[in-house]
Amino acid sequence: MPTPLATAAPELAAPAQPRALLKGQQTRATILDAALGLASHMGLEGLSIGAIAEVTQMSKSGVFAHFGSREELQISVVREYHARFEDEVFRPAMAEARGLPRLNALFQRWVRRVSVEIDSGCIYISGAVEFDDRPGPVRDALVAMVEAWHQALGRAIRIAIDEGHLRADTDAQQMLFEVHGLILALHHDARFLRLPGAVERAGVAFEHVLSRYLAPEKARAARR
Repeated sequence: MPTPLATAAPELAAPAQPRALLKGQQTRATILDAALGLASHMGLEGLSIGAIAEVTQMSKSGVFAHFGSREELQISVVREYHARFEDEVFRPAMAEARGLPRLNALFQRWVRRVSVEIDSGCIYISGAVEFDDRPGPVRDALVAMVEAWHQALGRAIRIAIDEGHLRADTDAQQMLFEVHGLILALHHDARFLRLPGAVERAGVAFEHVLSRYLAPEKARAARR
């Protein structure tokens, strides 16, 4: 039943709903931020409604109201991680010129992101280990996010071919495989083995990969 205030002056009561909605969105964002921090250190399997409630100092029922299940929480974390990855890596790189400048920016920003995650972890990589042989919605979400990134990087490689920066006979899928392999090696050596200089080695390795695919005129210019 409507309150007397809402009945007498609905225009005065109307702002209450947006404020409540905003508060709900802020609470959800707080929960997601805490969950992302936990997942980065403990993996997606380390997430639970109880653990998030403890970190955020909320009740379990309060967390459950925003994420009805542990699985929904895990999927939301994967999507949030992907959104932040796009904001930090993909979108800024798209401001660079088409072709080699954009491809370089994508890789350099990807390396920068991994170097920041050395003390926490990459959910794409840790998630692949956790869910590689476990079918279900969480694995599907992880695969979709990684495939979206692969498609973006593959597109950048094909544009560099079209722009004449890379050889016309470049196998874009092969180059993508090699570049992704550099990131996996960087993550392994920097995070697991704690080897110094891993970031610099990744940069050198990328230049070696590029040198094999550069168009002849670009290769000659690089040697000058």
